[in-house]
Amino acid sequence: MPNLILALDQGTTSSRAILFDRDGNARAAASQEFKQHYPQPGWVEHDAEEIWQTQRAVAESVLREAKAGPEDVAAIGITNQRETVVIWERATGKPIHHAIVWQCRRTAPMCDRIRAEGFDKTLREKTGLVTDAYFSGTKIAWLLENVPGARERAERGELACGTIDAWLIWNLTRGRSHVTDVSNASRTLLFNLQSLAWDEELLEYFRIPAALLPEVKPSSEVLGEASVFGGSILVAGVAGDQQASLFGQQCFARGATKNTYGTGCFLLMNTGAQIPRSVSGLVATVAWKRNGVTTYALEGSVFVAGAAIQWLRDELRIIREAAETEAMARAVKDTGGVYFVPAFVGLGAPHWDAYARGAIVGLTRGTNRNHLVRAALESIAYQTRAVVEAMAHDSGLRPEVLRVDGGAARNDFLCQFQADILGIPVERPAATESTALGAAYLAGLATGFWKDGATSFTPGGSAPSSAPRAGRCSAGRNLSRDSREAGISP
Repeated sequence: MPNLILALDQGTTSSRAILFDRDGNARAAASQEFKQHYPQPGWVEHDAEEIWQTQRAVAESVLREAKAGPEDVAAIGITNQRETVVIWERATGKPIHHAIVWQCRRTAPMCDRIRAEGFDKTLREKTGLVTDAYFSGTKIAWLLENVPGARERAERGELACGTIDAWLIWNLTRGRSHVTDVSNASRTLLFNLQSLAWDEELLEYFRIPAALLPEVKPSSEVLGEASVFGGSILVAGVAGDQQASLFGQQCFARGATKNTYGTGCFLLMNTGAQIPRSVSGLVATVAWKRNGVTTYALEGSVFVAGAAIQWLRDELRIIREAAETEAMARAVKDTGGVYFVPAFVGLGAPHWDAYARGAIVGLTRGTNRNHLVRAALESIAYQTRAVVEAMAHDSGLRPEVLRVDGGAARNDFLCQFQADILGIPVERPAATESTALGAAYLAGLATGFWKDGATSFTPGGSAPSSAPRAGRCSAGRNLSRDSREAGISP
């Protein structure tokens, strides 16, 4: 009897793999970073083959660590950096160009033309998204226009395209499955939120052949069989990283809200079966689809959060590792009047300014590296507050609690400052692997590894439960380590 679920968490800067047991506990984990490519200012690319190689390597690593084989794994769940796109040859599986990353701003002029033509209103109505270089559709159009012979080959059916989940599934199944799920499809500017299908009018506008795109599937369903680990394992759960985090945080109720502090910062609110409409610079997205039911979410995306801390480490070299920043921020009483706007690749929600660039203001002769570090951490919280306020305006629902995860959520100073400026509790799970856990849950539910009861989702198949939540950062109070939460009904 298989007793494990393998979660593949393919992120912007690293590929990770985690094996979860029936109680939702991580049995083994591995991570490997890969190279970031910056061919021009504002352009960001990844080597898709390196992504696959690192993802396969960490998966094999956790299987070795747990002394597990394919027969011990009930299913694979995949979660991935969204909007990043790859086009590859169907015959060889080789990419025709580096993957264009969600952060890349090369298609900002294309978005300007779309707005000038007034087509941005059609995109907004059909997809729930704003016209911005962040999303995948303009990236695909750029590749077809700029890679020699790409458009002709795509029209002949020789090429395949997809977000990173589709690329991983293609490689896991050795080219037998070219599929994506609704959550990833909803980030492309090509997917109709109401029909839950690729939209013919949008494909025609961007001149993207339908044959290039993957088949769209539910988030929790058997999508294929991986055959690269010495045996066969079902691929049964897929969701974009932020939707997987929402599921992993068990935000099943309408109005439940979470924020992920990763490379960027991503705030999602479950809106249930209702497609949300925003007038405040937020976007509508599919959260997940399972058991024939589609759940939607309202989302605000901040492009640079943890990446600002990486910048302090890698470019300014004023810190050696991210863990140092908490003590450094506490070493000064405030920022000394310094404010940091980390708009390295433009500003996302609620501003959507592709041409904004980073700024540090308020520097004096007394400014030191502790002030800069504190200002960088505070910038993450301030950007989050702007999105929370926009979300409350659009939905009429102000979160009573903000659930948080991601690497930067381990920082006690950041979580407490966030709670203070929001005026609501900030809660983080005892383990901040919510994204991978969400992918695991989706795969486990699709294969019967976990049961979906009438009143609660129970990872262990027994009493209702959710992850113990340590670090409740209540506004104006110190962190407490003893908060616990009852089970949440889906």
